[in-house]
Amino acid sequence: MSLKRNIFANYVGQTYATLIAIAMMPMYVRYMGVEAYGLIGFFAMLQAWFQLLDMGLTPTMARETARYQGGAVDALNLRRLLRSLEGVFIAVAVLGGSWIVMGANFIAAHWLKVEQLPLAEVERAISLMAMIIALRWVCGLYRGAINGFERLIWLSGLNVIGATARFVLVIPFFIYIGTSPTEFFTYQLAIAALETIVLMLKTYQLLPRLENTGQVPWQWEPLRGVLKFSLSIAFTSSVWVLVTQTDKLILSKILPLKEYAYFTLAVLVASGVGIISGPISSALVPRMTKLWAEGDNAGFVRVYRNATQLVAVIAIPAAMMLSFYAEPILWAWTGDAMISQNAAPVLRLYALGNGILALGAFPYFLQYAKGDLHLHVIGNFLFVTLLIPSVIWATQRYGVEGAGYAWLSANAVYFIVWVPLVHSRLLKGIHISWLLRDVAPTMLLSVVGIGLLDNFFVIPTSRIYAAAFLISAGMVLLILGSMASAPIRGAIRGGLGLGTRGHNG
Repeated sequence: MSLKRNIFANYVGQTYATLIAIAMMPMYVRYMGVEAYGLIGFFAMLQAWFQLLDMGLTPTMARETARYQGGAVDALNLRRLLRSLEGVFIAVAVLGGSWIVMGANFIAAHWLKVEQLPLAEVERAISLMAMIIALRWVCGLYRGAINGFERLIWLSGLNVIGATARFVLVIPFFIYIGTSPTEFFTYQLAIAALETIVLMLKTYQLLPRLENTGQVPWQWEPLRGVLKFSLSIAFTSSVWVLVTQTDKLILSKILPLKEYAYFTLAVLVASGVGIISGPISSALVPRMTKLWAEGDNAGFVRVYRNATQLVAVIAIPAAMMLSFYAEPILWAWTGDAMISQNAAPVLRLYALGNGILALGAFPYFLQYAKGDLHLHVIGNFLFVTLLIPSVIWATQRYGVEGAGYAWLSANAVYFIVWVPLVHSRLLKGIHISWLLRDVAPTMLLSVVGIGLLDNFFVIPTSRIYAAAFLISAGMVLLILGSMASAPIRGAIRGGLGLGTRGHNG
């Protein structure tokens, strides 16, 4: 499989899904109202917290499938593992979904600060959320297997179709059926059920055939061999949920649902920076795992560094644009001055934090591919011990901006302190070169670009012209970032594939 094509496919699928969700948000607010949109933000937060039940099994499935591709796992054991994980996932989905349904009345009446929507309507919506979350969570198992097989072009196509169904085709549903939260989440439930069926069928199509075609029974034994790695991943996933969702959970209790909607909107836009790390890591991790299993250390390092530059070239300019031009971007996008003023302060801070996060995640990929996460476990234990109290304190004292400052500061400290330590243990002598050659040039040129734009250009007062200016400014920063990357310059000049030639840093 071509790493370049897999990365491109991931970008197409995940970028489209992220951007279409952001683009359609003003339509959601227009049809459903701001307070109802706050329920959608609460749903996204609930879905993230549900990942605590994953126990590291989804990425374990992806890793074991990649190891099968590299010859380290045989076909029978791969099928046995999938069957065992299916049993666990279905059981946890039923139990977890049922728990949310039983708590729907408490959440509607005592947790959320609902001002306009009927409580019975909110309760029904939360019950539907539970079923959607359970189905999408089961989808993660099959996505993990398909990802491990590196069928990312197919997965990207499904992402495009699914995102179109969820975010675009719901507008005709609003027009002809209804716009209440119950109707909206009923529609989303139908899409989630269809998506689950398609992913399951594709996974079984990709699985290697066995000479004995009898059904593989559910067994506990296949889980024993991957338990240590999955528990390490489970801790990491739990930390990730705590780090990224604690502020959202606290604010869902503190803020009126309408104000929570503004916060959710800002975080959604800032998550656009995450489209940089997500698609590349989905393609990068299976390839690095395979290279490590094959003993190709030179290829392992080359892919790691080239992928770092690719992320830096796009993540850094995107984060700077969203931060520096937060209010104009929100205004050009929504046309709503109230939304722009309320969401801009949060967007500035979360965009910068997400930009740092996109680069700070790379040492984790090293550990994941090598199957040794003990440094990650230790680092994140210390990290979360310091971070969570600061998030709680800052959120309660300063509200949404306090949460933003805590998020930005935490990611900056992690990048400055922990990333070099991991590099020194796993790839000795690489950190200074990685920082100065793979990250710093793009950062420097992006800062220079923002400075020039700010000093020589004024944002037009017309919404259409403002949007055109912001798009052009983003393209300028992207071009400047590309100039800082030797592999990308080489790819542009001679069509070189990232990860297929030597590193020119």
